[in-house]
Amino acid sequence: MKVAKWGNSLAIRLPVAVVDIMDLKEGDDIDIRVAGTGTLEIERSKGLEDMLARLRKYRGLVPKDFKFDRIEANARGRDERG
Repeated sequence: MKVAKWGNSLAIRLPVAVVDIMDLKEGDDIDIRVAGTGTLEIERSKGLEDMLARLRKYRGLVPKDFKFDRIEANARGRDERG
């Protein structure tokens, strides 16, 4: 791959193999991170639909008699921090 000028930025083209593996389409958002010296990691950005899909997996997994007590939860957090 070659780095090219794109307006005031630099750009690279993703090889078709990467596009196919990641199932990317024009307009998709991706995150690129430096993973080490000379190494990058690319992943699809987590969009609203991805987050909702992950949350839906947990629907119904909390016991029916579960009650969230905000005061108890906050007190527990203070106890753990000291």
